[in-house]
Amino acid sequence: MSVNDRPEAAQGEDADWAKVRPWLLAHPERVRQDDDLLASLGLWRKANVVEFGPAALGRLEAVAARESDARKAIEQVARANFAAQAQTHGAVVEILESRNHSDLARRLDVAARERFNLVTATIALEADGSVPFGWRTLDHGGVDARLGARGLTRLGEWSRDEALFGHRADEVKSAAVARMAPWPEGRAALLAFGSAEPEAFRPDMGAELVAFLARVVERTAERWPVL
Repeated sequence: MSVNDRPEAAQGEDADWAKVRPWLLAHPERVRQDDDLLASLGLWRKANVVEFGPAALGRLEAVAARESDARKAIEQVARANFAAQAQTHGAVVEILESRNHSDLARRLDVAARERFNLVTATIALEADGSVPFGWRTLDHGGVDARLGARGLTRLGEWSRDEALFGHRADEVKSAAVARMAPWPEGRAALLAFGSAEPEAFRPDMGAELVAFLARVVERTAERWPVL
């Protein structure tokens, strides 16, 4: 709404204030000497010092409380992020100690359950070719169907997905999924973490850690020949 669209009364008040404010700045003593005006503003005069009265203090306390709540929320997020990063680093060390593809899948699943309190973690490949023991097989186009044609990650609620989560599919209510580099012969692949909590993974969350783990898993898997 432009200034011209505002009600005439509001425009008149703005014009009056534009005149009054410079006058008040030029004559501050008139305000300090008006006890009724100070009281209406939630202030009072003590000697020659204007002090905050109960109303003004109440407003300041409300602002301080909001700022304190905001700081606490930021601190909680920071602590959660730090804990998640620490657990992620621990999971990376365990993944790097894998001895083969199957051991990689097992270690990843254990890290998901014991470090992140999740239901499971899986590595999945699209069809046409063998799949290491412990990995999941998806139909052609299964990765794009879950992430979109150009999608790299997806976080949020997840419907029952037996192809991806196997016998734990009924337990998974939300998931964090990341596209991995194509497997030899161009087979699409993905990494998925499943949680029993619908709000554990949300679309508004950052996907940096799950994408990082996907890079670690795909690089680790490159150590061994594809059988």
